[in-house]
Amino acid sequence: MLVYGDSLSAAYGMPERQGWVALLEERLKRERPDYSVANASISGETTAGGLARIGKALERHRPAIVILELGANDGLRGLPVAAMRKNLSAIIERSQQARARVLLVGMRLPPNYGIEYTRAFEQAFEELAKRHRTAFLPFLLDGVGEQAELFQPDRIHPTETAQPAVLANVWKALQPLLRSR
Repeated sequence: MLVYGDSLSAAYGMPERQGWVALLEERLKRERPDYSVANASISGETTAGGLARIGKALERHRPAIVILELGANDGLRGLPVAAMRKNLSAIIERSQQARARVLLVGMRLPPNYGIEYTRAFEQAFEELAKRHRTAFLPFLLDGVGEQAELFQPDRIHPTETAQPAVLANVWKALQPLLRSR
């Protein structure tokens, strides 16, 4: 299993072993030992950066499942949604061509860029999941985003305390892919 994301998956601001990806690996060891996890997430990564390196990541790890958690940095930088959509689409296609099933993880933005941008940003994930028939988690931080105490001082990155809730969100969306192996 390849986790391919940004700082939200790279355990930003905490020991790596306390991030949701490490917690996922622990859970898989207990419940699905036929899977292992490779975390190829990079803090600050955009979808363009992810697209540039997906080929090597797929070749190196040969995953059965790709958890694709990119796009937040595109949104926070106000990059064009159309470019983000195109990059994510290409990453999904390359992953599927490598015979990996994909879990696309959606993100939401603060309203800084206006309602039109934030709506288009959120809808891009849903549209891509439908078009490519991927598993879909609409919002990685569901149930976490509303609780300020679960965020680091930057108000962007969840704390160690929030990581089990983040994993619970991912696990729920991931389970159908684990059953279909």
